Amino acid sequence: MIRPAFSNGFYAGALAALILGIYLFQLWQPERQVHLHSTHLATALEENDWAEVASFLAADYHDQWGHDRATVLTNLRQVLHYARNLRIEAQRTITIANGREGSWSSRIAIAANDNEVAAMIKARINVLEEPFELSWRRESWKPWDWKLVRVSNPALELPSGMF
Repeated sequence: MIRPAFSNGFYAGALAALILGIYLFQLWQPERQVHLHSTHLATALEENDWAEVASFLAADYHDQWGHDRATVLTNLRQVLHYARNLRIEAQRTITIANGREGSWSSRIAIAANDNEVAAMIKARINVLEEPFELSWRRESWKPWDWKLVRVSNPALELPSGMF
């Protein structure tokens, strides 16, 4: 029979701390954080959680179509409001990160209940063979503090005045 003793508790606590430390070390690796943030951003878009989407965007966000942070949030709200049961599927994902910069690249497929807006979104996005690239930047000393600074896809053209 093992008797409770200070040393038993100490070793159990040290082992638990070691396991937690290893888990957090792996979780907070830049490449893992960029991948997780990209996945969580897609989930927030699917759920129309605009406060969560806004929390992912850097204050100096801009994209290849000339949208800044405020414009992209407004346009996403207006368009995705009509995409019922939106699902964003990432295919052939590549995540690269080093230090304070990272990128997530993937071909995107959109699925949603059929209506005019969903059909327009699917017609523009699902035919693209070029991947979307999301550029991320770590904002502070915190290993989980990553913000989206740019989105690009060379094959996607948005006419002036369109979202």
